[in-house]
Amino acid sequence: MKRKFLFSFYETPQGKMLQTLEEKYLKRSITVGCKQTILQIGALSWESSFIDCSLYQKFSILDVNAEGYSQATKIRGKSYLLPIQSETVDLVLLPHLLEFDEHRFQTMREIERVLKPEGEVIIINFNPINVWVRLQFLWNKKMSKTWQGHFIKRTRVADWLKLLNFEIKTTSEFTLDSILSTPEKFKLGKRTCFSMAYAVRAVKRRYTLIPLTPVKATPSRLVTASSGLESTTHRTKKHD
Repeated sequence: MKRKFLFSFYETPQGKMLQTLEEKYLKRSITVGCKQTILQIGALSWESSFIDCSLYQKFSILDVNAEGYSQATKIRGKSYLLPIQSETVDLVLLPHLLEFDEHRFQTMREIERVLKPEGEVIIINFNPINVWVRLQFLWNKKMSKTWQGHFIKRTRVADWLKLLNFEIKTTSEFTLDSILSTPEKFKLGKRTCFSMAYAVRAVKRRYTLIPLTPVKATPSRLVTASSGLESTTHRTKKHD
């Protein structure tokens, strides 16, 4: 199971803190209507802490093993080949999924396909420059082969989103005790090194090209001021 490292990390004291912060972040980030469609790719098993399925009845979890919140609609499938119609989803949640996905960019393409225009995606990844996360990764990999993933830099995620015509709305850093959110691009600072994970929220933009067609020249029916003045003068002299 590729994401076993994630669940083992949540069992550590720092991991429990991170889980609490991510619960708060996801709960306040779900701002779509109750009748709109929400898709989470990759089960967490603690979805009930940030969403109420009795209220959001169109909340679905896509997972290879069909795991996750028992009250949510389960979809068994692969992230890079979503069994979902195009432009039918309002919000996509990606909690620590891309790090363990061998076809991560194809997954991003599929997300762009299923999202409606102006639909949003929320991505949560581990911070690749955090010392504790790195040490935990090395320890876990030494003891067993459960990682099978890749740390992803913020700049790479931003490049993927830009390439797929997404616009970044907010970025967030998860430290040991707080969540720091900033509009648009990531802002590097001291808190960046100490944050255990980061999140990015982006909206799918759909740009419509307006074709430019040549305008045909039409004869003008208006009389210029000079020609009108000459005509008036000619008529006045004739009258005299």
